[in-house]
Amino acid sequence: LQLVELGGGLVQPGGSLKLSCAASGPTLDYYAIGWFRQAPGKAREEVSCISSGGDTTIYADSVKGRFTVSRDNAKRTAYLQMNSLKPEDTAVYYCAATYYRCKGQDEYDYWGQGTQVTVSS
Repeated sequence: LQLVELGGGLVQPGGSLKLSCAASGPTLDYYAIGWFRQAPGKAREEVSCISSGGDTTIYADSVKGRFTVSRDNAKRTAYLQMNSLKPEDTAVYYCAATYYRCKGQDEYDYWGQGTQVTVSS
């Protein structure tokens, strides 16, 4: 399974971006997709996760109410809609896959290369 993140860029505070995580290889149906981010000098942190069936979603407290995770298994793509962006959301964002349910980040088997999100005026 290979993952590619798309959609990063520069946005002003209060703006929106939608990240995509496109999968190639085996079907995405059996994988939970996690979104993570890493800011310079900081540890990588989990932002959100969606289970393989889409019935469970998880959000970090820092993004609740602003970010929405979703998936379209037919398109082999997961999404992270990010609204009301803040400068502290600036980071490299990664998607990752693990079987079925959301888990700790050390348990994800497949990772994308990351996409830069910069929130600045």
